[in-house]
Amino acid sequence: MASPPPLPPIDWERPWLQAWREPGQRAACAVTAGVALHQALNAVQPAPVCFAPQCSLPSGEAYESFIARTRLCPTREGAHDFFNGLCWMRFPDTKRKLNQLQAAEIDAAGIAPVRGAVRDALTVFDENAAFLTAPQPLWDALLARDWNSLFITHRALWQQARLVLFGHALLEKLLTPRKAITAHVYLAQPPMGTLAELDAWVAADLSAARLAAKPFAPLPVLGVPGWWPDNENFSFYDDSLVFRPPRLS
Repeated sequence: MASPPPLPPIDWERPWLQAWREPGQRAACAVTAGVALHQALNAVQPAPVCFAPQCSLPSGEAYESFIARTRLCPTREGAHDFFNGLCWMRFPDTKRKLNQLQAAEIDAAGIAPVRGAVRDALTVFDENAAFLTAPQPLWDALLARDWNSLFITHRALWQQARLVLFGHALLEKLLTPRKAITAHVYLAQPPMGTLAELDAWVAADLSAARLAAKPFAPLPVLGVPGWWPDNENFSFYDDSLVFRPPRLS
């Protein structure tokens, strides 16, 4: 029986992969040629960590604490850790800050069955966050979960917006796009210049207190104009299981 491919097929022309295309294609080509994922990631471009085999993580030590102590990132084969590695390359300051915050929380409280508000938010951010800069009417509609205004009434304003996906689990899920895939948009409007400028701004904005407030808004990413052909038919947005109304207070 043939072994499964080390990575699933990746369509680098998808709009949500624009920020990841250059290092991602090079790393994916190496993995497809038989190079171990941690070695492929190390060869692409510098990162604040050195990628290492998963077996480098000692039994009983928290993943985040190990990274903070050694600057080694244990890496499993597969798409999840592939995108995590790309995040370390594209957002080095933000990933470093997330790791510092996680390690500090673990040092303070240890590893408990319940993570607590800050560690929960850190995990959500790391796995599923996105960054949005957009005209105010789009932000207002997003916060109100007014999907009709966000995607139909103010559709033309998306030409002035920029959405960058950060979470590596989110990127992995989008390898097989489904309408229900939802990002946690970070509730800050960073100045969208270069990725390096975005990275520095987000890293400076992050703090334990900020994250404890759960500063996120849900966004079904395939609803973004230009990101999925089916949403050109506005009946796409009629699915209330995906485009959910706001919770009643």
